[in-house]
Amino acid sequence: MKERKGFTLVELAIVLVIIGLLLGAVLKGQELIQNAKYKKLINDLQGLSAAVYTYYDRYKALPGDDPKAGDKWGSTYSNIINGDGNGLISGSPTSTTNTDESVQIWRHLRAAGIISGNPNESTVTRPSNPYGGRYGFSSRSFGSGTYNYIFIDNLPAEVAKRLDEEFDDGVYNTGSIQANGDYTSGYSRDVYYRL
Repeated sequence: MKERKGFTLVELAIVLVIIGLLLGAVLKGQELIQNAKYKKLINDLQGLSAAVYTYYDRYKALPGDDPKAGDKWGSTYSNIINGDGNGLISGSPTSTTNTDESVQIWRHLRAAGIISGNPNESTVTRPSNPYGGRYGFSSRSFGSGTYNYIFIDNLPAEVAKRLDEEFDDGVYNTGSIQANGDYTSGYSRDVYYRL
């Protein structure tokens, strides 16, 4: 009788079980990574909010908008100038124009020692978010008024939706968390997180 070559059903079953376990571990690992990124995003937003309010408590003005910031640090850091003191952070959240309050906010927070970084760098470096975009600050209309916000660019729509559902109303164009488009899966969104 000839000897048979090949795998038995038991051997094939064992291989399939091992492949299934490996695939399950990889998928679980991806889920853990996504959850860690989301938690980092939340911690960043809370930290940036706390930084703004710490500055306000200390100096009775918003960073970036502080009309006395240049008086405090202008002699030490030549790139720091006064804000207009109107309570709103003006300028695009992605601006690189030094006179914009949305740029000065980073300089004021750094000069005050509230966040790390060089307040006098030639071009302000905005911190990165865990999804590859960056944070910024500015003001915009939210329903019945104009408010300051933290800007988060290039956030996956699914993450933006989760953030909105957990901390607001879940609708992309209402409430205190808004996006530049609906939460269609597969797209990136810019998100406005009201301070």
